[in-house]
Order: sequence, then C-alpha cells, then structure tokens
Amino acid sequence: MRFLHTADWQLGMTRHFLAGDAQPRYSAARRDAVAGLGALAAEVGAEFVVVAGDVFEHNQLAPQVIGQSLEAMRAIGIPVYLLPGNHDPLDAASVYTGALFTAERPDNVTVLDRAGVHEVRPGLEIVAAPWRSKAPTTDLVAEVLDGLTPRSATRILVAHGGVDVLDPDRDKPSLIRLAKLDDALARGAIHYVALGDKHSLTEVGDSGRVWYSGSPEVTNFDDVESDPGHVLVVDVDDDAVTVQPRHVGRWRFVTLHRQVDTSRDIADLDMNLDLMTEKDRTVVRLALTGSLTVTDRAALDACLDRYARLFADLRTWDSHTDLAVVPADGEFTDLGIGGFAAAAVEELVATAREGDAESAADAQAALALLLRLADRGAA
Repeated sequence: MRFLHTADWQLGMTRHFLAGDAQPRYSAARRDAVAGLGALAAEVGAEFVVVAGDVFEHNQLAPQVIGQSLEAMRAIGIPVYLLPGNHDPLDAASVYTGALFTAERPDNVTVLDRAGVHEVRPGLEIVAAPWRSKAPTTDLVAEVLDGLTPRSATRILVAHGGVDVLDPDRDKPSLIRLAKLDDALARGAIHYVALGDKHSLTEVGDSGRVWYSGSPEVTNFDDVESDPGHVLVVDVDDDAVTVQPRHVGRWRFVTLHRQVDTSRDIADLDMNLDLMTEKDRTVVRLALTGSLTVTDRAALDACLDRYARLFADLRTWDSHTDLAVVPADGEFTDLGIGGFAAAAVEELVATAREGDAESAADAQAALALLLRLADRGAA
C-alpha cells in the first residue's frame, strides 16, 4: 500500500517581506504545490494523501482563498484526508464547518474531524488526532492510542504537534511522547506515524516509521527551516515501511552571511547574487558585517538596489548586520567643487567620522548620495 504524506500547507499564508506581485505569486505556488500532488500520486501509484495538520493558515480566511484551495485539492484526483492542526483547529470558528467549505468541499476530500479510527477501505485505517483548540492541555496522540489493540488492518496514525525528544520544553502537556508511538508501533497497533507541525523534513526516533514531511513549500528562512519543500512517498507492506522524500518546492528563503570591507568583497557579493538562479522565486536576507569607505558603501547600496529589483525580495537582516562607514583620507578631494560646497563636504566628513551615531549615520548617507550623484558609487 502506497500513499503520500504531507503537512503544513498553511494555505492563505502571507509573508510580510513580500511586496508587489511577489505575495500573489507565492500564494499561487503554495496552491500549485497542492494541486501538483495529483501528478506525483499518478507517477508513483499512490492510493491516497494524508495532510497532517495546518491545511490552512488560520480559520478566518477570505472566500477566494477557501474556494481556490478546494479547487487545488480537487485537482489531486485521489482521496485526500485533512487533519485540523493548531493553525486551523476544530473550534467554534473552524473553516471546516463553515458554509463555504461544506458546500464546496470536493468529493475526494475528507476532514478527519473525529479522534480515533477512520476506515479508508477494508484492511486500511487512519487513526486521527485532530486539534480542537490552539492550545491542547493533553497529549492528543496518547488519548487515541490508549486502548488501541492490534488487528489485521494496516493503520496510519495522522497527528500534529511537537514530539518530546525534539522540544526543549519537555514538560509541555501537549507534546507527543515518542515512547507512546514506539510502543504502539512495536505492538502492531499502528504501522506508520505521519506527523505535521515541523516544517522541515525530519525523521523521529530509530524505528524508520515516524516522520515529519515538512511543508511542501518553504515558509521561513534557512536558519529556521533547514530542509523544507518535500512530500513523502510511503510504502507499508507486510510490516515493512519505506519512506521516500520527493522535493516539490519551488521557492527559496536564503540567508547569506558576508564580511564586506573592500570593493573586492562587494564584487564577490555581486557575483554570488548574480549566479543565483530563479531570482523571482528567491528571497534573500543578507547579514553583512565590515567597515567600508563612503565610496564602497555607495557601491554596495547600488548593488543591492539592482538585485532588489530582480529577486522576490532582498534585504539586510538588521539584527545581524553591522556595517561601519568611515570616510577615507582624500576620498572627497577630487569632486571638482570649492568654496562653501567644499567646506560643507569637509564638515560632513568630520561628522561621519566623529559624530554621535545618529548624526554620523546622516552624514554618511549624505556623502554616499553625493558620490552616487557624482557617479562614483555606481555598481
């Protein structure tokens, strides 16, 4: 028996750093990743799809988002089982019980809205642990596993949340206990555990049967999500389990750490940005440190301005960026100006070197603008 394990679609997600047409393109990519599961399922011969929580970003969604999301699920073409998670719990405002969802839900889509065993077909069952609030006070998985006895049917546990062995706060009451999962697997009460909540592809424990699929499309930068963009192709046959990750994501959120002290460093950064492919689907966050002359800082700004027009988003990571700008000796002596203007430039240079942080930054910006206007800082 073969199926697809996915999670954390979070349809309707917005990213604050995406401006212009980047946000609509990102949203469309998330829907396309869902609809594209149909082609993957046909390629590998998958029987059904389980979505281990957080199908939607939250429960208060625009009708257009719900309608487009349901169409993407319809396009998959095989049965799709949706588990409510912490983003879209089965509370009083649940998207799953709303009039639009219930009216337009495709026939191939089933909401796992009841804790316990759901029959897929004779000999195949899903054990579900849906969320009914954003903050459960118990281990929802332990509750559905307690009293679950082995039987001849193959059982897939579909659950959402953190696992105790991966969470630094192991006393959190809602954490899934790995020991409970391993015990249920060992006694044959379940045969595979499809988890959601962690957005990076992650195997849990040593059984080879407990996995987070991660989100099929990236949702955060690479210091938070080390390996997003996957769907799992899972085979369960005669108590043997094989898990094959398939990369389906098309967007990237990349962090670049660079030391920039010279014009050569800026040229190297320019080359690295130029070599990056699929810029319109790439978000770049720059952590820059170093000390630059005003001329080099103007060249850096020109470089970043150029690539900001090409990437889905490019910006500096302010909390990890520390660039000092110090005017070099003689840097402004050949501008061809004199009199009052030359005296003003000298005053700006002095302030940039010795003023307080705010006035120095203003002076540095003014000097950089002067160089750019004089075409000295062009990239």
